[in-house]
Amino acid sequence: MRRSIATVSLSGSLAEKLTAIGGAGFDGVEIFENDLVSSAMSPEEVRSRAADLGLGIDLFQPFRDFEAVPPALLARNLRRAEHKFAVMERLGATRLLVCSTVSPESVDDDALAAEQLRLLAERAAAHGVRIAYEALAWGRHVNDYLHAWRIVRMADHPDLGVCLDSFHILSRDVDPYAIETIPAEKIFFLQLADAPALPMDVLYWSRHYRCFPGQGDFDVAGLVAHVLRTGYRGPLSLEVFNDIFRQAASTRTALDAMRSLISLEEAAAGRLGETAAPVRTGLSVPPPPVVPTGFAFAELAAPATGPLGELLTALGFVRTGVHSGKPVELWEQGSARVLLNTGSAESEDGPVLGAIGLESPDPAASVKRAEALLSPVLPRLRGPRDAPLDAVAAPDGTELFFCRTAQPDHPSWTDDFTGSRRDPGEAAGEITHIDHVALTQPWHHFDEASLFYRSVLGLRPHDSLELPDPYGLLRSRAVSTEDGRVRVALNVAYVGAHDGAPDMAWQHVALASEDIVATARRLRAAGTARLAIPANYYDDLEARYDLGEERHRLLRELGLLYDRDEHGEFLHFYTVTSGRVFFEVVQRLGGYRGYGAVNAPIRLAAQHVPPAPRSAGRPERPRPA
Repeated sequence: MRRSIATVSLSGSLAEKLTAIGGAGFDGVEIFENDLVSSAMSPEEVRSRAADLGLGIDLFQPFRDFEAVPPALLARNLRRAEHKFAVMERLGATRLLVCSTVSPESVDDDALAAEQLRLLAERAAAHGVRIAYEALAWGRHVNDYLHAWRIVRMADHPDLGVCLDSFHILSRDVDPYAIETIPAEKIFFLQLADAPALPMDVLYWSRHYRCFPGQGDFDVAGLVAHVLRTGYRGPLSLEVFNDIFRQAASTRTALDAMRSLISLEEAAAGRLGETAAPVRTGLSVPPPPVVPTGFAFAELAAPATGPLGELLTALGFVRTGVHSGKPVELWEQGSARVLLNTGSAESEDGPVLGAIGLESPDPAASVKRAEALLSPVLPRLRGPRDAPLDAVAAPDGTELFFCRTAQPDHPSWTDDFTGSRRDPGEAAGEITHIDHVALTQPWHHFDEASLFYRSVLGLRPHDSLELPDPYGLLRSRAVSTEDGRVRVALNVAYVGAHDGAPDMAWQHVALASEDIVATARRLRAAGTARLAIPANYYDDLEARYDLGEERHRLLRELGLLYDRDEHGEFLHFYTVTSGRVFFEVVQRLGGYRGYGAVNAPIRLAAQHVPPAPRSAGRPERPRPA
């Protein structure tokens, strides 16, 4: 199907927006009036530039406050319309979006609204223009799509139809099923946007918090399926008002928008039962997702093995090999594997979580899926005997490798590690596997990351949380497989500089222990520092939960944190931060499904406090670690 996007969805000048939209592979564009008015390009130049980029101008918008007004105001509105028709002829645009009025001078009279819209359509037809009438969710008299359709039907003009907008329909919790009663030829345009579920004024919600389909909480795919069942084959067009998108790079936002449309078409095809060959609707479906089955490894870039090697040893890991051609060490315990890369340029800034290995049932199919959803496959320098290992870039730059570890049907990346290779069975600790990883996203990539992991990897997004940091706010959203074998926490820190020190974009690897008490005692015996948890936390914990005197004493003694949900309990602790990275050790008891989010503010506060100097007391004011 034809894919389009409104210029209001991107940042930059109109020329920059058109370039980004064309570069992302869109077929058409909605020209937002403000973008044209503020542009130095004439309508003819905009038309020519769009054509050079392979873009048709699918819609000009918006035309506001037209219908159901007194005669004197109608004359003024028709004069406005004639000017817009002339501009549209110069643009080469043949559809005008007319929003339901919010004017206090309008009256609640459907017959009058229909009469005046018919008159507008007659005037438009003389210029080769068709009118798409849209019900704004905050319209003064018309605020749902069925009401708009009744008025269009009353007007009965071939050049007057409806524009359906997913935000205006779904934000008011209106059932989209009745869309199927509208004839396809009277649906002139379809605008698409998602949004997080937020309890706020719908106008403010619309102007600031829309996002691309798949990034919010609306069932946009279900709405699209209803529209396509009518026989509609017009553009699928994104119209997103979002404060963050207005500040982000337009080229990146346009690619994210295209990824959302590809994913949306796939989801709509699934609703229509056309996932194999959606020829009837014309939807394009990418290769199916290959859901990862676990973590193969986490790779840390570090200037030297030293402190991290000591920490891994204290945790019970053993170094089982060295890469045959690169300065990379393999450390293992159970099925938890950590790579220490001392040859990366990133390592100059201290340890960084730079790559994650994901177990894939079919690595080649994983790569094809990623490419179809516009995720770049990263070039990799391979030695002649290196196992094939492809990676794609996540939105924050983390490299995601698709692996088949120690399987007879595929070369194993672990065979690249030789030298002082030891049996991982020599590990003496309690760690069994990587439970989850936490990746800090740039502030303007959070929604993009959520869509990436959902669409490219087939992970399920969980609710978005906002957690207090002593110097700001941490927004977090987890994505996971249904069985929890792969869990990724996506974080964005709205934390400013303070005390002359910059914000730290912390990352961490959570290791699952089958006996976290033994692991905590192991680290204490090794003299390894753990994150200090204030005594006040344990006083509060005793007030919230009656865990028994002995258990409370043990938690306090070992610096363990506690949480529970309806499925079970969660014990965890943190190491101190090195560079941008720290480890978390966790134990899930009885099917606990969360991440200990209730304890995150405690962790964040503790991480902002540096260890007390040996020869002096703790400083009066905290600063970032």
